[in-house]
This record gives sequence, C-alpha cells and structure tokens, in this order.
Amino acid sequence: MTLSNATLSQLPAAVVTPAYDRKQLKPGIVHIGCGNFHRAHMAVYLDDLFARGLAQDWAIIGAGVRAGDARMRDALAAQDYLYSVIELAPESRAARVIGAMTDFLPVCDDNGPLIAAMSRPDIRIVSLTVTEGGYYIDPATGAFNPAHPDIRHDGLNPETPRTAFGAIAAALRLRRSAGIAPFTVMCCDNLPHNGQVTAAAVVGVARLSDPELADWIAAQVAFPNSMVDRITPATGPREQAMARDLGLDDAAPVTCEPFRQWVLEDRFPAGRPPLEEVGVVFTDRVDAFETMKIRILNGGHAIIAYPGGLADIEYVHEAMADPQIRAFLDTVLTREVLPFVPPVPGTRLPDYKALIIDRFSNPMIADTVRRLCLDGSNRQPKFIVPSLRDNLAAGGDARGLILLSALWCRYCAGTTETGLAIAPNDPAWDSLTHRAGVARQTPQAWLDGNEAYGDLARDSRFATPFANALQDVWNRGSRAAIADYLSSVA
Repeated sequence: MTLSNATLSQLPAAVVTPAYDRKQLKPGIVHIGCGNFHRAHMAVYLDDLFARGLAQDWAIIGAGVRAGDARMRDALAAQDYLYSVIELAPESRAARVIGAMTDFLPVCDDNGPLIAAMSRPDIRIVSLTVTEGGYYIDPATGAFNPAHPDIRHDGLNPETPRTAFGAIAAALRLRRSAGIAPFTVMCCDNLPHNGQVTAAAVVGVARLSDPELADWIAAQVAFPNSMVDRITPATGPREQAMARDLGLDDAAPVTCEPFRQWVLEDRFPAGRPPLEEVGVVFTDRVDAFETMKIRILNGGHAIIAYPGGLADIEYVHEAMADPQIRAFLDTVLTREVLPFVPPVPGTRLPDYKALIIDRFSNPMIADTVRRLCLDGSNRQPKFIVPSLRDNLAAGGDARGLILLSALWCRYCAGTTETGLAIAPNDPAWDSLTHRAGVARQTPQAWLDGNEAYGDLARDSRFATPFANALQDVWNRGSRAAIADYLSSVA
C-alpha cells in the first residue's frame, strides 16, 4: 500500500499509524538533517507526544543543506511526509508510521527557504543532525575552524550562506531586526558538549560578517547540550524489502533497535514540548551521560570495527559472534575505558557496558562493520583518544586502546588481511591511506601526520607502544596481536 494520508486507514493492522489528526498539527520546530537517525529518534518522541494529545503545536518542518537532503525531501513529499520506523528486536519486529513531520523545505544553494522558515515567530526550536564531522572543528585544536572554505564563504556572503550555521545566523539576524525572540538551537548530533560546539559554529560564522550579531547570539540564544542514542543502520534493499513484507510501499523506511535514549539540558527560553512525558531525561548532568555514551558505546563501536573490517566481517552482530573480537571489546572497555568514565546519575557503568554488548549483538539490526569504520579521522579523536589520554595521564595500562589505534592505521592502508581492497571510507581517505602506507616501515609517520592525536603523537608513552603494535599487526596479523594482548591481561 503506497504510504500517504489517504491510505493510512488501509494499512495492515500490524502497522501502527498516527493516533492523532495530523491536520491539527502546527509547526514549532525546524529540523536540519532528516536522515535515518533523526527520523527514528527525535521524530518518534514527538510522535509519541502527539499521540497523547500533547504539544501539537510542536510539529517538525524538515530541512537540509546537502544534495542528499533534496532527495529525501522528494521521497517524503511524495508520501505526505509520512514514513515507517521498523523496530527490530532479536526475535521480533514492530512497524509504525510516523506523522510528526508536516513539511520539508526546498533545498537551495542559498538556503533562502530555510532562512525564511527559521525567521517565523512560530518556530521556537531549530534542531540539527548534520553528522559528527559537520561542525567545522579543527581536529588539531578541537575548536571551531573559521578558515574552512565553506565558513569563509558564509562570512563573505551572510545573506546567502552555504552552511546550516550560516543559515541559522542569518535567520537570527532577521529575527533580531524584527523584534522576534530568538529560537533555541538544539543539537542532536553525537558530539561531546554538542550544544557548546553548535554555539561555537553559529557565533563563529556570525562573527566573520557581523561581530555585534555574534555577541548578541552568544548572550541571547540558548544552545542546550544533549545526549542522543539509538542504533539506526542505513536503509538499503534489505530494509526496503522488509517494509514491503509488512505491506508498506515506503520510499524512506527506517529500521532501528528498540532501545532509545535522549538526555537534555532544560534550557529553552522560547518554550519546548513536554518531552519528559515520553521518556526524555532533563538534567544538568548531560556531560556525565554523554561521556558514558561516547566512550563506551561509540568507543565500543570503534573497538570492534577495525578488527572486524580487517577480517572481512560484514555485519556488527557477526563481529560480536567472533569470540576474539567480543573478548577484545569486553576487555578493553572493562580495563581501559570504564575506570575513566565519571559517575553517571542512576547508572551502574558495568550494567551499561553489558547493555551495550547486548545491543551490538542484535542480529536483526544488520548494522555493518563498514559503517562503524566510516570517518575515523573525525570519530577517533572524539571516541577513543579521550580515553587514551585519561588512561595515560593516570599511569594506566592502555595497551588495548593503543592496539586499536594501530588497527585503525592498518585498516586505512586500504586492504583487508586477505588482500581485498577497502573502498574509500573517510573524507580524508587518500591522505590517510598514503600515511598508513608509509607507516608500515615508519610508524611515526602515521602519528606525525594525523591530527587526531595532537601532542600524543610525540609522547613516548603512546608513540613507542603504537610503533610496536603496528609492526606486530603487519608482521603477524591482527588476530595474533589481539591474542597476545588478551593473554597478557588474563
């Protein structure tokens, strides 16, 4: 059945449909970046609220700034901005249609429709999921990079910006001129201190053209920090077929695990929906939750990604079924990550680790190892290097994390250990591959040319064991190197 407002009542009984009148929804949020994660996470929470008869003036207007966003808009517009979310438990699946989005703005090079929508008084939140690597952060300093060509363009052309952050600054300029209170900017990307990172990008781009506006944004606009979590694989033929099997003709289905979590700072001067009614946690300790999640879940993904990728393992659950990779994950998390994660309110870290291992093992998700290996140049400095730094600073044993760094380098050499070519899997793939090739004979070349490590590159506590680990991986293979590590800490 083709998905649309007109066919909702005709869908199979097993598919849950919106339990509210979509005609009564009014927009309150513009969301930039309507990929799978947003549509399986924030939009689902709002759908739950609307089903309770709550907050129906907080519907979502979708938006985007990339070519892929235009394709998503076309797909969703053709089905009245409806789409299906299929939750996959190990032994069951549940499908529902999400109706929280009521429009999707045209995607234009100058972001004119986006700026106009964000300037409307009824828009009180602008939210974003533009990927971890989309915030123009200098990997060497961890700070916003105003010299990036996209940002420089927006500084020279503030009324026709290219980036989401330039568009947000342009809309805030219009609201200030019109005497309209600013919206809250709510980042939903997986970044440490994501509200602060977003503020740095918006204020930074504004400062290039209008320092007074930048100061006003810094003083008047709220950027709450948040922690978001739900494993949401990319949609491919398998997921499309799954939707069809459920009786859905959906051009943009999403599959995901049953688990979801959202932790937010309660800083919304322009108002917000009552998300606590549907399980969102509001706290002033978001930093503790995000550190736990980033180091254990996202760091855990990296720990299994590169051994799995080098071993030609396609799916995450298959990597978890490999006894050695599973043991490597459990051991590194237990010995080298958990001891340096600060306490989290209401949470036992060993229990959280066990939950993560269980989630990774779900065979129905069919998340790919390649997805976990993607964009290591942005992910390693956020997910692995902080644990490595804390461990070394405390005089701890970081051999597993150092071995993981060597496995990442070996992966970036561009072939698996059976000799299969690895397709480019990082925005900086060419330079990474070149340095990884040189590092086979000169390991320090990987560290010196890799901004992920900063001053650790010349720290002998890291550089020397890294060189030894990388040479061991090349000479004997990753399985032998991991086996030696596991036996040494048993």
